[in-house]
Amino acid sequence: MVAEARKTVVLLLSGGLDSATVLAMTRAANCDVHALSVAYGQRHRAELSAARRVAQSLGAVSHRLLQINLDAIGGSALTDSSIAVPEAQSSSATADSIPVTYVPARNTLFLSLALGLAEVVGARDLYIGVNAVDYSGYPDCRPAFIEAFERLANLATRAGVEGAEFKVHAPLIGMSKAEIIRAGSKLGVDYAMTVSCYQAGDDGRACGRCDACHLRRQGFAASGLIDPTRYA
Repeated sequence: MVAEARKTVVLLLSGGLDSATVLAMTRAANCDVHALSVAYGQRHRAELSAARRVAQSLGAVSHRLLQINLDAIGGSALTDSSIAVPEAQSSSATADSIPVTYVPARNTLFLSLALGLAEVVGARDLYIGVNAVDYSGYPDCRPAFIEAFERLANLATRAGVEGAEFKVHAPLIGMSKAEIIRAGSKLGVDYAMTVSCYQAGDDGRACGRCDACHLRRQGFAASGLIDPTRYA
């Protein structure tokens, strides 16, 4: 019996619940995963320590940390300390009410970095843990954005021009948070390692009040699984 060929992929790994689940999925699919995390001036830098734990625990073949100072631009509660992180919203955001936790161009920049790494390591598949069901209303978490970036990847790279075909995968995009948690739990993800909170302390403890905490807590409740999050 011929062994299944391994695929080399690049994964954006934030250290949160969603990207940890995607890492487990890609490893279960026999992929060699090059994980990429970004220090972008976020106030919740504890997620970067979480990303290192997750990459090691779930078997990424490499884990790179890149630095981009988006705090020099500001415009988001996640990068500008003068803007307060809002309490959890009682209803989902809409196109007319994108929250102040939106970071301008973040996923566009992150996928661009992942695309560069993919060219270097010979990967043609990029993975990102965006979600368009239980999320905060960010425009760069929608299927239309993923599809548009995939077209760009094949137009703007030497590999694409020479005939390679890049694919951008967002396997969680149509899943609820509960479905994501159940899927990751079946694959052995220890969610206690992850950090989702927008203003987590240096020790990774979550505030329990922001939108990210709200969505995470609701997800665990709906999944029927115990929430391992450490709250302040």
